[in-house]
Amino acid sequence: MRRLLLALAMGVAAPAAAQQATYTNPILFADYSDPDVIRVGADYYLVASTFHFSPGIPVLKSRDLVHWTIVGHVLPRLPFGPLYDMPGPHTLDDTISKPIGGTKYASGVWAPCIRHHEGKFYVYWSTPDEGIFMATATDPAGPWSTPVTVKAGPGYEDPCPFWDDDGTAWLVHGKVGAGPLILHRMSPDGTRLLDEGKVIAEDKEKLPVLEGPKLYKRNGWYYIFAPIGGVGTGPQAVGRARSIEGPYEWRVVLEAGTTPVQAPHQGGYVETPSGQGWFAHFNQTGAFGRIVHLQPVQWVDDWPVMGDPIPGKTSGQPVLSHAMPDTGAPPPSDRIQDSDEFDRPRLGLQWEWNHNPQDSAWSLSARPGWLRLTAMPAEHLVTARNTLTQILQGPRTRITTRIDVRNLSDGQRVGLSLFGVRPSWVGVVHTGAQNRLTFATEGRETTGPVLANAAVLLRAEVSEGQVVRYSYSLDEGRSFAAFGVPTWLARFSWWKGSRPALFSFTRGPAPAGFVDVDWFRVEHEAQ
Repeated sequence: MRRLLLALAMGVAAPAAAQQATYTNPILFADYSDPDVIRVGADYYLVASTFHFSPGIPVLKSRDLVHWTIVGHVLPRLPFGPLYDMPGPHTLDDTISKPIGGTKYASGVWAPCIRHHEGKFYVYWSTPDEGIFMATATDPAGPWSTPVTVKAGPGYEDPCPFWDDDGTAWLVHGKVGAGPLILHRMSPDGTRLLDEGKVIAEDKEKLPVLEGPKLYKRNGWYYIFAPIGGVGTGPQAVGRARSIEGPYEWRVVLEAGTTPVQAPHQGGYVETPSGQGWFAHFNQTGAFGRIVHLQPVQWVDDWPVMGDPIPGKTSGQPVLSHAMPDTGAPPPSDRIQDSDEFDRPRLGLQWEWNHNPQDSAWSLSARPGWLRLTAMPAEHLVTARNTLTQILQGPRTRITTRIDVRNLSDGQRVGLSLFGVRPSWVGVVHTGAQNRLTFATEGRETTGPVLANAAVLLRAEVSEGQVVRYSYSLDEGRSFAAFGVPTWLARFSWWKGSRPALFSFTRGPAPAGFVDVDWFRVEHEAQ
């Protein structure tokens, strides 16, 4: 202490250990849209929307609310109907943006909610076409129970359960099209609704595009946290009432201010053991998707104010940096998984297939230490089965993979993509007896040199400006040659950002060949 005081008196910077640690938003520069978060003991858990990707609903864990790692998925596969298996082959319309036939793009898991009640974890979610579902687990890493249909039918979104102090259970949800909010009584085990529901919030003028409700209780007040105004421009609102059934009075608690973060939108509230309040929410950023920010929450007269308070208003604006949450956690080592050497019995938890995979057409054991992808028929990449993807982490990322192309068949295409609507890719096309390096964007292919090598390294470098540059190496990475032209990332589409992907499909006859992937490595440049 004497050394610290002396240093301050002399104008010398305090030792690093004495400075308060801070974090910088976004805490997850990655597309974890519609995040919800809870604390159980000293641990924090986060879930997010996965739409048509499988496995569904990743569960992330943190000790400090800033650094996260994936621990499991709620849904090993999407069990909602045969179209989630993406049966094919398929074609596209002339815009190459709307799949025709057996796909469920933009459907699937919307806005899951995670809660912990009487020693058990619960996750609720909706699919816009099939209904509201839930699953439970004693360990958030899994296994999770088989999904239970809580409310069948299309048109529901954003469910959130709530168990009151007296043991009664409730469920609030929205309707596709954003509003109204409907409250149901629910069985104590959370599996059944006990009534047809009651509208508790609907005001298209003051609460436009009302969605994403999260229900909490604090100091005798019931609170509904819900975004309004739409994801492009809307703020975060909160309603409060003395009765869970209302009436609720509403106010905006977080909105765009003078910072670059516009439309701070939809998330979950959590408190640390010391009583600090925090709100994790998404912000839409084009091809990077809906990335996650963390806002401090102050309570004033039993109303939350999020971020930096705005003078003269009851709301706050997003912070760009802030003192770390007071969680009592040691310096973290957690990080979102990305690279994979394919040398383990299972794929890394970062991977999600585009729709449910056909398991007979991929393997980690056919050639130990390699991922094998057997081609299935498709006309275009977005209608190809067994495309393996993960969430893109920004703002600057380099992705490199090594593939063995000795076993391709006529018409087969393999490679590395930034996947979404109007995807681009670099890879290899086998025609006749030749493998040719190929660059493609929006379905248009540009052929390159004939590839004599058995193996090639493919690289995609993503810039902060949402542009990808592709290259390849024929000398095991000692040098890379640029290929194609700098290309805009696959735009925000099907409610998701652009995603790094490995693929193999064929326009040729069956049986098709296969590609072996040696490894997939991701390097990030700090914000």
